[in-house]
Amino acid sequence: MNRGSFIAGGAALTVATAAASAQQLAPTPVELGDDVLLSGGAWRDLRGRAVGVIANQSGVTSAQESIVDAILHHGKIRIKAIYAPEHGFRGDQAAGATIASYVDSRTGLPVYSLYGATRHPSAAMLEGVEVLLFDIQDVGSRAYTYISTMAYAMQSAAAYGKEFWVLDRPNPTGGSIVEAPVLEPPYESFIGLYPIAMRHGMTVGELAHLFNEHFGIGAKLRVVGMNGWRRSMIWPDTGLQWVQTSPNIPTWETTIVYPGMGLVDTVGVNNGSGFTNPFLLAGMAGIDGPALAEHLNARALPGIAFRPTQWSPTSGFWQGRVLTGVELELLEPRRILAVRTALEILVAVRDLFPRVIRIKSVAALDRDWGTDSFRQAFLAGESAEAIVARWAPSVNSFRALRERYLLY
Repeated sequence: MNRGSFIAGGAALTVATAAASAQQLAPTPVELGDDVLLSGGAWRDLRGRAVGVIANQSGVTSAQESIVDAILHHGKIRIKAIYAPEHGFRGDQAAGATIASYVDSRTGLPVYSLYGATRHPSAAMLEGVEVLLFDIQDVGSRAYTYISTMAYAMQSAAAYGKEFWVLDRPNPTGGSIVEAPVLEPPYESFIGLYPIAMRHGMTVGELAHLFNEHFGIGAKLRVVGMNGWRRSMIWPDTGLQWVQTSPNIPTWETTIVYPGMGLVDTVGVNNGSGFTNPFLLAGMAGIDGPALAEHLNARALPGIAFRPTQWSPTSGFWQGRVLTGVELELLEPRRILAVRTALEILVAVRDLFPRVIRIKSVAALDRDWGTDSFRQAFLAGESAEAIVARWAPSVNSFRALRERYLLY
């Protein structure tokens, strides 16, 4: 989810290269949509047609080869253009940075930015393209902008008469757990286009069907599904190598907590952005870390524990300040409730250290949560249990809706 304050700073991305693809990797339990496209018969439906590829560094085959390079090596599909989301095609751009269109030096193909002057592929950008292929790794959070890029590109495909293919990929947090809040329409933005749950438990292919049918995009959609993926799987179960999806999502473990921990900064709590372990820290200047850790551990939250720590961010608002708080220990990642964990942290900080709470922008807070109900309940002193209970009807409705679009 790539709003600036969520992933400001961070090290440069690890870029998948042709050299990496040459390594002999063991077969994996999961065959990705891009593997299925190239090794099965689906590619024959693209023969003789001009294709545009929406991808970044995370769009790799199970052999760690970029989908663009893999298609070029395949030799039977003609790529006309590449389209890049936030962070760029090779993943080397900072969060929120405006990206201009350019020519990729490795392939000589034009790269049109979908995070620059426009976020919708224009008629000019799609000229001569018959089919758009989407191959980007999502992280399972409504607020991650890659799924918004997919939706916008689907809208353009529908408007200009292009086919849209999604090469499906695993949800690294699994496909079973769904967590509120569900976005409310007044808070629609690029970090939340449609009323889905914050942790949606769907693959990008499943989301594409949901967006296309239920939310009325109406594109000519085809999803190339995976083989071997099950809803109970989190990332390690797939056997696939993790590729850093954006500067502050360096590991698969980060995705487990991100749907909730990406939100704690809305009330002034630093979440580790700008430091070495983003979204695995929570604190600020002047907090008693041991007291916070003791309080949170007494809550016995599923799959997670907390230890006191201190750190000094190297970038962002808190750069150079010594912060104190807690580090999250992922004991049983498949059991962790990311949003509930974040709520417990925020409620604990509010109750133990009320003077440190800072809401800089009500509008930004409500936009990021996708609702004003969190802010109202939090400021009214409600518990984490009570806040979750507020959201139960809407999240149950979303669960029922998503059942119609599950592919696995």
